[in-house]
Amino acid sequence: MVVDELSDETVDRLFHALADATRRSILRRCVRGELSVSRLAEDYPMSFAAVQKHVAVLERAGLVTKQRRGREQLVRTDAEAIARARQALDELEATWRGRVDRMARLLAQDPEPDDKTPKEGRGR
Repeated sequence: MVVDELSDETVDRLFHALADATRRSILRRCVRGELSVSRLAEDYPMSFAAVQKHVAVLERAGLVTKQRRGREQLVRTDAEAIARARQALDELEATWRGRVDRMARLLAQDPEPDDKTPKEGRGR
């Protein structure tokens, strides 16, 4: 179940993990079904160790889980974690929408300049 409030540390780990294109690609691939780290590594122009590090970042963020099955480490997306990431984005959106709405209300209240007020450049 999604927790109501996410800590700043949790949100930082989520966004750090999602900030990298390779990690987003790994995450998308694992959403479709669990894959071994070695199978993931076949499709990236980097070493197996580099892919392992990307998976570790995703795992620390809670976006994927790893399970050892024999000699393979299988990676699977954690649906709860995806929901947490979505919640973090929804909270940010709500904050910014609130700010924009407040600015719009303030601008709507801004009185038109009074015609009786002297304008610059017009002498007496």
